Amino acid sequence: MCRNITTLRGLEPSATDDEIRAAAVQYVRKVTGVQKTSAATETAFERAVDIIAAATADALKELPPRKVPPKTEPPLRRLAKT
Repeated sequence: MCRNITTLRGLEPSATDDEIRAAAVQYVRKVTGVQKTSAATETAFERAVDIIAAATADALKELPPRKVPPKTEPPLRRLAKT
C-alpha cells in the first residue's frame, strides 16, 4: 500500500524525528486521500500524523536491531547529500 515509505529501522545513524514525521505524513496522506490540508481537514490530519509518528518512534525503539541495513536511504538523507 505505501511503497514509497522508506524503511527507517536499521539506519545508521538512527532515524531522526524529522524522518519519522515525514514517513507518518506519507502514511496519513495515503490512507486518508488528503494531499493538501484545508481548514476542514488540518486538525484531524495533524493529530493523525502526531499519533502515527509517536507510535513509529516507539516501535523503532522497542524492536531489536536489524541484521541487514535498509536497501534505500530516506528521502531527507538523500536530499541532504545533494
